[in-house]
Amino acid sequence: MSETVRVAVMQVAPVIFNKDATIKKMEKLVPEAAKAGAKLVLFPEAFIPCYPRGMSFGSNVGKRTDKGRKDFRLYYENSVAVPGPDCDKLAAIAAQNEIYLVTGLIEKDGGTVYCTVVFFGPDGSYLGKHRKLMPTGSERLIWGRGDGSTLTTVDTPFGRLGAVICWENYMPLLRATMYGKGVDIYLAPTADSRDSWQSTLQHIAIEGRCFVIGCNQYVTKDMYPKEVLDSGELDSEAEVMCRGGSAVLDPLGKYVCEPLYGKEGMLIADLDMGIRAEGQYDFDVSGHYGRQDVFNLVVDERAKTGFTFIKN
Repeated sequence: MSETVRVAVMQVAPVIFNKDATIKKMEKLVPEAAKAGAKLVLFPEAFIPCYPRGMSFGSNVGKRTDKGRKDFRLYYENSVAVPGPDCDKLAAIAAQNEIYLVTGLIEKDGGTVYCTVVFFGPDGSYLGKHRKLMPTGSERLIWGRGDGSTLTTVDTPFGRLGAVICWENYMPLLRATMYGKGVDIYLAPTADSRDSWQSTLQHIAIEGRCFVIGCNQYVTKDMYPKEVLDSGELDSEAEVMCRGGSAVLDPLGKYVCEPLYGKEGMLIADLDMGIRAEGQYDFDVSGHYGRQDVFNLVVDERAKTGFTFIKN
Protein backbone atom coordinates (compact mmCIF):
# COMPACT_ATOMS: atom_id res chain seq x y z
CA MET A 1 0.00 0.00 0.00
CA SER A 2 1.26 3.48 -0.87
CA GLU A 3 2.18 5.58 2.15
CA THR A 4 0.46 8.73 0.89
CA VAL A 5 -2.12 9.57 -1.72
CA ARG A 6 -3.50 12.86 -2.98
CA VAL A 7 -7.27 13.10 -3.37
CA ALA A 8 -9.56 15.72 -4.89
CA VAL A 9 -13.04 16.47 -3.56
CA MET A 10 -15.24 18.25 -6.09
CA GLN A 11 -17.77 20.55 -4.44
CA VAL A 12 -19.59 21.56 -7.59
CA ALA A 13 -23.10 21.67 -8.99
CA PRO A 14 -24.27 19.71 -12.01
CA VAL A 15 -25.97 21.26 -14.97
CA ILE A 16 -29.28 20.45 -13.36
CA PHE A 17 -31.46 17.93 -15.22
CA ASN A 18 -28.91 17.82 -18.07
CA LYS A 19 -26.91 14.60 -18.11
CA ASP A 20 -24.83 15.37 -21.20
CA ALA A 21 -23.83 18.86 -20.07
CA THR A 22 -22.95 17.56 -16.60
CA ILE A 23 -20.62 14.91 -18.03
CA LYS A 24 -19.00 17.61 -20.18
CA LYS A 25 -18.48 19.64 -17.00
CA MET A 26 -16.73 16.65 -15.47
CA GLU A 27 -14.54 16.38 -18.57
CA LYS A 28 -13.30 19.90 -17.82
CA LEU A 29 -12.96 19.55 -14.04
CA VAL A 30 -11.20 16.20 -13.69
CA PRO A 31 -8.07 17.29 -15.63
CA GLU A 32 -7.68 20.15 -13.14
CA ALA A 33 -7.66 17.62 -10.29
CA ALA A 34 -5.25 15.35 -12.14
CA LYS A 35 -2.94 18.29 -12.88
CA ALA A 36 -2.90 18.99 -9.13
CA GLY A 37 -1.64 15.44 -8.59
CA ALA A 38 -4.84 13.77 -7.40
CA LYS A 39 -5.07 10.00 -7.82
CA LEU A 40 -8.65 9.79 -6.53
CA VAL A 41 -11.40 12.22 -7.56
CA LEU A 42 -14.78 12.22 -5.80
CA PHE A 43 -18.00 13.94 -6.95
CA PRO A 44 -21.17 14.39 -4.81
CA GLU A 45 -24.31 12.35 -4.34
CA ALA A 46 -26.69 12.29 -7.33
CA PHE A 47 -24.32 14.49 -9.33
CA ILE A 48 -25.68 13.23 -12.66
CA PRO A 49 -28.19 14.66 -13.46
CA CYS A 50 -28.97 16.31 -10.08
CA TYR A 51 -30.30 16.03 -6.57
CA PRO A 52 -33.79 17.52 -7.18
CA ARG A 53 -34.00 19.44 -3.92
CA GLY A 54 -37.29 21.22 -3.33
CA MET A 55 -39.26 19.35 -5.99
CA SER A 56 -42.41 17.37 -5.25
CA PHE A 57 -42.83 15.60 -8.60
CA GLY A 58 -46.50 16.50 -8.31
CA SER A 59 -47.24 14.09 -5.51
CA ASN A 60 -49.18 14.14 -2.29
CA VAL A 61 -51.11 11.37 -0.57
CA GLY A 62 -53.55 9.84 -3.06
CA LYS A 63 -52.66 12.12 -5.98
CA ARG A 64 -50.06 12.54 -8.74
CA THR A 65 -50.23 15.35 -11.29
CA ASP A 66 -49.50 15.29 -15.01
CA LYS A 67 -46.83 17.94 -14.45
CA GLY A 68 -45.16 15.74 -11.86
CA ARG A 69 -45.11 12.80 -14.26
CA LYS A 70 -43.39 14.95 -16.88
CA ASP A 71 -40.85 16.10 -14.27
CA PHE A 72 -40.08 12.46 -13.49
CA ARG A 73 -39.82 11.65 -17.20
CA LEU A 74 -37.18 14.39 -17.58
CA TYR A 75 -35.31 13.00 -14.56
CA TYR A 76 -35.49 9.45 -15.90
CA GLU A 77 -34.37 10.43 -19.39
CA ASN A 78 -31.31 12.18 -17.94
CA SER A 79 -30.39 9.28 -15.67
CA VAL A 80 -27.62 6.81 -16.47
CA ALA A 81 -27.68 3.14 -17.41
CA VAL A 82 -24.95 1.24 -15.55
CA PRO A 83 -23.18 -0.07 -17.57
CA GLY A 84 -23.98 1.88 -20.72
CA PRO A 85 -22.78 4.61 -23.10
CA ASP A 86 -22.70 7.32 -20.43
CA CYS A 87 -20.64 5.07 -18.15
CA ASP A 88 -18.26 4.60 -21.06
CA LYS A 89 -17.78 8.38 -21.13
CA LEU A 90 -17.01 8.41 -17.40
CA ALA A 91 -14.60 5.53 -17.84
CA ALA A 92 -12.84 7.51 -20.58
CA ILE A 93 -12.48 10.50 -18.23
CA ALA A 94 -10.82 8.26 -15.65
CA ALA A 95 -8.49 6.69 -18.22
CA GLN A 96 -7.51 9.95 -19.91
CA ASN A 97 -6.50 11.40 -16.55
CA GLU A 98 -5.16 8.17 -15.02
CA ILE A 99 -7.19 8.56 -11.83
CA TYR A 100 -9.71 6.63 -9.79
CA LEU A 101 -13.02 8.37 -10.46
CA VAL A 102 -15.94 7.99 -8.06
CA THR A 103 -19.19 9.84 -8.62
CA GLY A 104 -22.76 9.86 -7.46
CA LEU A 105 -25.38 9.55 -10.18
CA ILE A 106 -28.97 8.54 -10.74
CA GLU A 107 -29.00 5.09 -12.26
CA LYS A 108 -31.91 3.86 -14.35
CA ASP A 109 -32.72 0.17 -14.50
CA GLY A 110 -36.00 -0.80 -16.09
CA GLY A 111 -38.58 1.72 -14.93
CA THR A 112 -36.85 2.47 -11.62
CA VAL A 113 -34.10 4.95 -10.80
CA TYR A 114 -31.59 4.50 -7.99
CA CYS A 115 -29.24 6.83 -6.13
CA THR A 116 -25.95 5.16 -6.98
CA VAL A 117 -22.21 5.64 -6.64
CA VAL A 118 -19.99 4.26 -9.42
CA PHE A 119 -16.25 3.49 -9.37
CA PHE A 120 -13.82 3.64 -12.30
CA GLY A 121 -10.13 2.78 -12.40
CA PRO A 122 -7.22 4.70 -13.93
CA ASP A 123 -7.20 2.29 -16.88
CA GLY A 124 -10.85 3.12 -17.61
CA SER A 125 -12.21 -0.07 -16.09
CA TYR A 126 -15.63 -0.09 -14.44
CA LEU A 127 -14.98 -1.33 -10.89
CA GLY A 128 -18.47 -1.52 -9.46
CA LYS A 129 -21.32 0.45 -7.91
CA HIS A 130 -23.22 0.98 -4.70
CA ARG A 131 -26.95 1.63 -4.71
CA LYS A 132 -28.31 3.58 -1.75
CA LEU A 133 -30.04 1.07 0.49
CA MET A 134 -32.64 3.41 1.96
CA PRO A 135 -33.69 6.68 0.36
CA THR A 136 -34.60 9.32 2.93
CA GLY A 137 -38.03 10.93 3.29
CA SER A 138 -39.50 12.03 -0.03
CA GLU A 139 -36.56 10.53 -1.90
CA ARG A 140 -38.48 7.25 -1.56
CA LEU A 141 -41.05 8.59 -4.02
CA ILE A 142 -38.53 8.77 -6.85
CA TRP A 143 -35.68 6.38 -5.96
CA GLY A 144 -35.74 2.61 -5.55
CA ARG A 145 -33.89 0.80 -2.76
CA GLY A 146 -30.62 -1.02 -3.27
CA ASP A 147 -29.84 -4.47 -1.90
CA GLY A 148 -26.83 -6.18 -0.38
CA SER A 149 -25.34 -7.10 -3.75
CA THR A 150 -23.83 -3.62 -4.19
CA LEU A 151 -22.01 -3.19 -0.88
CA THR A 152 -18.97 -2.64 -3.05
CA THR A 153 -15.39 -2.06 -1.97
CA VAL A 154 -12.53 -1.33 -4.35
CA ASP A 155 -8.88 -2.18 -3.77
CA THR A 156 -6.32 0.38 -4.95
CA PRO A 157 -2.54 0.72 -4.52
CA PHE A 158 -3.21 3.22 -1.72
CA GLY A 159 -5.96 1.38 0.16
CA ARG A 160 -9.48 0.03 0.02
CA LEU A 161 -12.34 2.35 -0.97
CA GLY A 162 -15.98 2.11 0.04
CA ALA A 163 -18.91 4.49 -0.35
CA VAL A 164 -21.92 5.10 1.88
CA ILE A 165 -24.41 7.70 0.67
CA CYS A 166 -25.79 10.54 2.81
CA TRP A 167 -28.15 9.32 5.55
CA GLU A 168 -27.15 5.70 4.99
CA ASN A 169 -24.37 6.80 7.29
CA TYR A 170 -26.89 6.82 10.14
CA MET A 171 -27.41 3.05 9.67
CA PRO A 172 -25.05 1.52 12.27
CA LEU A 173 -25.00 -1.92 10.67
CA LEU A 174 -24.07 -0.50 7.28
CA ARG A 175 -21.18 1.39 8.83
CA ALA A 176 -20.15 -1.81 10.60
CA THR A 177 -20.25 -3.63 7.27
CA MET A 178 -17.83 -1.15 5.76
CA TYR A 179 -15.51 -1.45 8.75
CA GLY A 180 -15.72 -5.23 8.53
CA LYS A 181 -14.75 -5.07 4.86
CA GLY A 182 -11.61 -3.17 5.85
CA VAL A 183 -12.32 0.17 4.19
CA ASP A 184 -9.34 2.52 4.47
CA ILE A 185 -10.89 5.51 2.69
CA TYR A 186 -14.58 5.88 3.49
CA LEU A 187 -16.38 8.00 0.90
CA ALA A 188 -19.50 9.83 2.06
CA PRO A 189 -21.12 11.74 -0.82
CA THR A 190 -24.13 13.62 0.50
CA ALA A 191 -26.79 16.29 0.06
CA ASP A 192 -26.75 17.25 3.77
CA SER A 193 -25.12 20.61 4.48
CA ARG A 194 -26.22 21.03 8.10
CA ASP A 195 -23.69 21.63 10.85
CA SER A 196 -24.57 18.26 12.36
CA TRP A 197 -23.23 16.48 9.25
CA GLN A 198 -19.71 17.42 10.28
CA SER A 199 -20.24 15.61 13.58
CA THR A 200 -21.34 12.58 11.59
CA LEU A 201 -18.18 12.59 9.47
CA GLN A 202 -16.00 12.98 12.55
CA HIS A 203 -17.78 10.16 14.36
CA ILE A 204 -17.28 7.79 11.41
CA ALA A 205 -13.59 8.65 11.18
CA ILE A 206 -13.05 7.99 14.89
CA GLU A 207 -15.29 4.91 15.00
CA GLY A 208 -13.86 3.30 11.86
CA ARG A 209 -10.31 4.58 12.29
CA CYS A 210 -10.41 5.38 8.57
CA PHE A 211 -10.09 8.43 6.37
CA VAL A 212 -13.50 9.96 5.66
CA ILE A 213 -14.21 12.13 2.64
CA GLY A 214 -17.46 14.08 2.68
CA CYS A 215 -18.49 15.52 -0.69
CA ASN A 216 -21.47 17.80 -1.23
CA GLN A 217 -22.74 20.21 -3.89
CA TYR A 218 -22.99 23.97 -3.79
CA VAL A 219 -26.29 24.83 -5.50
CA THR A 220 -28.24 28.05 -5.92
CA LYS A 221 -31.81 28.38 -7.07
CA ASP A 222 -30.90 30.12 -10.32
CA MET A 223 -29.03 26.98 -11.43
CA TYR A 224 -32.35 25.20 -12.00
CA PRO A 225 -33.84 25.11 -15.51
CA LYS A 226 -36.22 27.92 -16.43
CA GLU A 227 -39.21 25.59 -16.73
CA VAL A 228 -38.72 24.46 -13.12
CA LEU A 229 -38.33 28.02 -11.85
CA ASP A 230 -41.35 29.23 -13.85
CA SER A 231 -43.54 26.57 -12.23
CA GLY A 232 -43.22 28.41 -8.90
CA GLU A 233 -42.45 25.21 -7.04
CA LEU A 234 -39.18 26.57 -5.66
CA ASP A 235 -40.49 30.02 -4.72
CA SER A 236 -40.33 29.29 -0.99
CA GLU A 237 -36.79 27.91 -1.15
CA ALA A 238 -33.75 29.94 -0.08
CA GLU A 239 -31.55 31.31 -2.85
CA VAL A 240 -28.72 29.01 -1.71
CA MET A 241 -30.31 25.58 -1.96
CA CYS A 242 -27.24 23.67 -0.73
CA ARG A 243 -24.27 25.43 0.88
CA GLY A 244 -21.75 22.58 0.58
CA GLY A 245 -19.67 21.41 3.53
CA SER A 246 -17.27 19.04 1.77
CA ALA A 247 -14.43 17.99 4.07
CA VAL A 248 -11.68 15.42 4.63
CA LEU A 249 -10.93 13.85 8.03
CA ASP A 250 -8.17 11.51 9.17
CA PRO A 251 -8.60 8.28 11.22
CA LEU A 252 -8.30 10.21 14.49
CA GLY A 253 -11.15 12.54 13.54
CA LYS A 254 -8.96 15.54 12.72
CA TYR A 255 -9.62 17.67 9.66
CA VAL A 256 -7.20 17.27 6.79
CA CYS A 257 -9.37 19.78 4.90
CA GLU A 258 -11.82 21.98 6.82
CA PRO A 259 -15.41 22.16 5.52
CA LEU A 260 -15.91 24.33 2.44
CA TYR A 261 -19.09 26.41 2.53
CA GLY A 262 -20.69 29.03 0.32
CA LYS A 263 -19.06 28.33 -3.03
CA GLU A 264 -18.03 25.76 -5.57
CA GLY A 265 -14.49 24.53 -5.22
CA MET A 266 -12.02 21.67 -5.21
CA LEU A 267 -10.43 20.38 -2.02
CA ILE A 268 -7.01 18.79 -2.35
CA ALA A 269 -5.81 16.56 0.47
CA ASP A 270 -2.71 14.43 1.01
CA LEU A 271 -3.62 11.34 3.01
CA ASP A 272 -0.89 9.73 5.11
CA MET A 273 -2.21 6.18 5.07
CA GLY A 274 0.02 5.19 8.00
CA ILE A 275 -2.21 7.21 10.36
CA ARG A 276 -4.77 4.43 10.08
CA ALA A 277 -2.43 2.06 11.94
CA GLU A 278 -1.80 4.74 14.56
CA GLY A 279 -5.53 4.95 15.16
CA GLN A 280 -6.08 1.20 15.23
CA TYR A 281 -3.39 0.84 17.88
CA ASP A 282 -5.98 1.46 20.60
CA PHE A 283 -9.24 0.96 18.70
CA ASP A 284 -9.83 -1.52 15.86
CA VAL A 285 -13.60 -1.78 15.62
CA SER A 286 -13.56 -4.97 13.53
CA GLY A 287 -10.47 -6.44 15.20
CA HIS A 288 -9.23 -6.34 18.77
CA TYR A 289 -12.06 -4.00 19.87
CA GLY A 290 -14.76 -6.01 18.11
CA ARG A 291 -15.70 -8.69 20.68
CA GLN A 292 -16.49 -11.27 18.03
CA ASP A 293 -17.30 -13.75 20.80
CA VAL A 294 -20.33 -11.61 21.71
CA PHE A 295 -21.41 -9.98 18.44
CA ASN A 296 -21.82 -11.43 14.95
CA LEU A 297 -23.13 -9.42 12.00
CA VAL A 298 -24.56 -11.42 9.09
CA VAL A 299 -24.80 -9.45 5.82
CA ASP A 300 -26.86 -10.84 2.92
CA GLU A 301 -25.08 -9.83 -0.27
CA ARG A 302 -27.35 -11.73 -2.64
CA ALA A 303 -29.12 -9.75 -5.38
CA LYS A 304 -32.88 -9.55 -4.76
CA THR A 305 -34.74 -9.15 -8.05
CA GLY A 306 -38.08 -10.45 -6.76
CA PHE A 307 -38.34 -12.93 -9.62
CA THR A 308 -37.49 -16.62 -9.85
CA PHE A 309 -38.23 -18.26 -13.19
CA ILE A 310 -38.50 -22.06 -13.03
CA LYS A 311 -38.39 -24.01 -16.27
CA ASN A 312 -38.88 -27.69 -16.92
